[in-house]
Amino acid sequence: MQKALLIDPDKCTGCLQCEMACSFEHEGRFNPSRSRIRVFTFHHEGCFVPYACTQCADAWCLQACPVEAIVDDRTLGVKRVVDERCVGCKVCTIACPFGTINYSQASGKVIKCDLCGGDPACARACPTTAIRYTDADQTGYEKMRRWAARSITAAEATA
Repeated sequence: MQKALLIDPDKCTGCLQCEMACSFEHEGRFNPSRSRIRVFTFHHEGCFVPYACTQCADAWCLQACPVEAIVDDRTLGVKRVVDERCVGCKVCTIACPFGTINYSQASGKVIKCDLCGGDPACARACPTTAIRYTDADQTGYEKMRRWAARSITAAEATA
């Protein structure tokens, strides 16, 4: 069974535990600027949205890399960066339409979510379950369920 990150922005409190856990997992230190997941803050709306690589099936980053440093690891369902091959050209950061690949000044290479080898630190650290690691085929069902419930409530209100 292929798994993926399921992010529910409605549950995110902006605590940044996911960023801290990710940076510690990959860099050995608590430094959100080195995290592969980011929490965007929408001040006017008063909400937070965690954002990480979606592991696109037709990954533009992988196709754009001139040195084939991004590979498709099908066992984990991730597109991962092979550090030994990466030359830090940043072409993949330009190619990614979602902006989820970042350049690391510290290493001179790019970094992106690799699902922590199948046990994502961000999901383990999230105190509100805004980030869950679940069956990839199920990631849209909860959203559909919420929209269906809203539709029923709206229909009942107008009846």
